[in-house]
Amino acid sequence: MLEISVIGLGLVLMLADLFVPAERRRFIGYAAILALGGLLVVSLSGNGSCGQFGTAFGGMFVNDALSLFFKQLFIVAAILVLFMAAEFSDKLAAGSVAEYYSLIVFALAGMLFAASSNDFTMLFVSIELITITFYVLVSFQRNKLQSLEAGVKYLILGALSSSFMVFGIALIWGTTGELNFTKLAAVAPQFADSRIFLLGVLLVLVGLGFKIAAFPFQIWAPDVYQGAPTPTTAFLAIGSKAAGFVLLLRVLFTAVPSVTAHWANLLIVISGITILYGNLCAIPQRNLKRLLGYSSIAHAGYLLLGVAALSASGQSALMYYLAGYVFTVMAGFFVITLVLRHLATEDISGLAGLNQRSPLLAATLTIAMVSLAGIPPLAGFFGKFVLLKAVIEAAQATGNHGYYCLAFTALAGVIISLYYYFGVIRAIYWSKDPTDLSPIELSSPAKLSLWACLAGIFWLGLFPNTVLNMTNLAAAVFK
Repeated sequence: MLEISVIGLGLVLMLADLFVPAERRRFIGYAAILALGGLLVVSLSGNGSCGQFGTAFGGMFVNDALSLFFKQLFIVAAILVLFMAAEFSDKLAAGSVAEYYSLIVFALAGMLFAASSNDFTMLFVSIELITITFYVLVSFQRNKLQSLEAGVKYLILGALSSSFMVFGIALIWGTTGELNFTKLAAVAPQFADSRIFLLGVLLVLVGLGFKIAAFPFQIWAPDVYQGAPTPTTAFLAIGSKAAGFVLLLRVLFTAVPSVTAHWANLLIVISGITILYGNLCAIPQRNLKRLLGYSSIAHAGYLLLGVAALSASGQSALMYYLAGYVFTVMAGFFVITLVLRHLATEDISGLAGLNQRSPLLAATLTIAMVSLAGIPPLAGFFGKFVLLKAVIEAAQATGNHGYYCLAFTALAGVIISLYYYFGVIRAIYWSKDPTDLSPIELSSPAKLSLWACLAGIFWLGLFPNTVLNMTNLAAAVFK
């Protein structure tokens, strides 16, 4: 079972801190990468997460195509974050590097449990395992006031969102007597007119909206992204967000599909506002991590297009978009880690002359920005294309003109985003009088991870069929 293996790996990493000399603890991360790589290979070679498809713990835990897809995505993201953490290790306090690695692995374990959640109890436990681990990861640089401030903000707002979720779960259980998603789906139509039940579902969605940084629960993202250590920010941007979306899919389309069918307009409005808010607020940003924080909000809006479509094609498109987003976001944050780790500022101006200092880093960040903007032939373009296609199909199938408005809003968001994404590219290649032109030396693991990200961005953009087949199979779970 993947979850048990990952938890065991986290415990081993913590114990390794006692026996490995301080100057060699960076290499503990590479050992963790090899172990996760082995688990990824095992999961790719089987038809379940190191086991057969089915359920466990009285139906609370489910192994199916959906959980398998997300677990593989989470492991890939964790491997790339560990590469990034190894390069960032010199910025962490002496003696705490192995702890940082182990916390990343424990957060991964929570994400794996989230992918298999089929019960509100399992949902809450997995969410809390992820969130509590990130409380520590965000504030891990205890010698930096900005990191501590981000940790406190994330703690307070995270606890608030958890309280909403618990209250919502209590209302759902109190009205229906069910916590299991499959059993709840059978009785939910009987409570379609119950305001208490609908309030409970809405409060659960509030808690999940915080995890994916969707409007109006996005206020934490820019501050936390800016203050957290860069590898933590990268893992928040994709791992935590993807965990929120798999739980959102489970709740909306497995637990309460009868309710979701009547909430199309609500999902359309939230998606559209999230896209516009993220893109418009990103325009004046000069801090790179803060800019990507607002960008992450916008991408949560794009991902919600797949939810709002209320169709298998929309769910499949959402998962494909997440697959491309993993490589794109990791590429961007990896370059930020390598370029700005020795600077006192994370301003865009710190990228000046990067094309002369390291052509590979300059090209990687450029391609990441172009993919995030949705320019062909990269993963970001095809991801947005399949999401918009799903929305247009929903408009034609239902006659709801709100879908056309949502598609227009998404296209407007893409156009707006060109300004700030290409502002980053302009800083790389056309900044005037760069102050530092010293070459940036890259380690072999750093080069490997950068090339892996680039390969993923191009492969998903040019040859999408393999991943689309996987996402279509995963989306079939909801039929």
